[in-house]
Amino acid sequence: MIPSELVDSFGRVHDYLRLSVTDRCNLRCVYCMPADGMEFEPDENILSFYEITEVVRVLAEMGVKKVRLTGGEPLVRKGIEELVAAIAETPGIEDIALTTNGIFLAKKAAKLKAAGLKRVNISLDTLKADRFSLITRGGDVQRVLDSIAACQQAGIWPIKLNVVLMKGINDDEIEDFLRLTLDGAVQVRFIEYMPIGHNDMRWKQSYLPLSTVLERCKQLGWETEESHDVRGNGPAQTFRIAGAKGSFGLIHPVSDHFCETCNRLRLTADGNIKSCLYWADEFNVRKHIGDDEAIRQLFFKALSIKPMNHEMAKALADESQSHVPTARRMSQIGG
Repeated sequence: MIPSELVDSFGRVHDYLRLSVTDRCNLRCVYCMPADGMEFEPDENILSFYEITEVVRVLAEMGVKKVRLTGGEPLVRKGIEELVAAIAETPGIEDIALTTNGIFLAKKAAKLKAAGLKRVNISLDTLKADRFSLITRGGDVQRVLDSIAACQQAGIWPIKLNVVLMKGINDDEIEDFLRLTLDGAVQVRFIEYMPIGHNDMRWKQSYLPLSTVLERCKQLGWETEESHDVRGNGPAQTFRIAGAKGSFGLIHPVSDHFCETCNRLRLTADGNIKSCLYWADEFNVRKHIGDDEAIRQLFFKALSIKPMNHEMAKALADESQSHVPTARRMSQIGG
């Protein structure tokens, strides 16, 4: 096993790369993009598969073991299964996961599994067709449900459903999502609404603390216990309803952040290293492709300035922050 060289000034070991392959998306989710869409990067600004695999190779030599492909929507990138296969063949990489909105996944699930994909996270903020169309500005929830079934058939496991909980929008579906875990071996992950890329405080109108989920379980008379048997659990605090086949997780970056155990590095589709999702600090690695030592030093530099935490809670309280928050939207960073 390769010991990690990617250790920041707080002693946190980084063995996990969240890799955005595109800033483009086929949906326009209300919390991710403005209503009029985004101005996407021209194709020539996006890292090629060769450039991506070169960076992954160097990072694997430095101790990175896990890679998650993100976007935008990663499945809009043509030939994505070829990239999965190339990363899977990289010595040192042990786990490849995908975060997707699920619209194109049903047709690609088997190919991705064969290429080396191990796990999948599917964004699903509502089970209601009309509401799904509203939140995503035009998406079809049935295609996502079909993709979940296709992943199960292909043997991709675990399947995690990411639910951004939004006050007054989908908080009345908490029970519906929890019931999915009773008979199905899925993990539903409730995620707090985050102020990523927002230049005002309107995001707080949709914010809801995840204590609401546990309160709902109590109201329903469901006993819950913490669960630790979900592979790739990451930042989620995981629970299981007594007798349930599946589980549910709470990811609360705002109210109870998990920065102290952060092991993530991010690489944006246009080649920028971000050591923290929330802050503006970035270092472009593209010009160093072909120079392994320069790539190494740039990642060391990014880690050297990584702060202890992101201070999102200060944004919720309208308090001043110690760094400059990013102006990028989630689709431009990689979810």
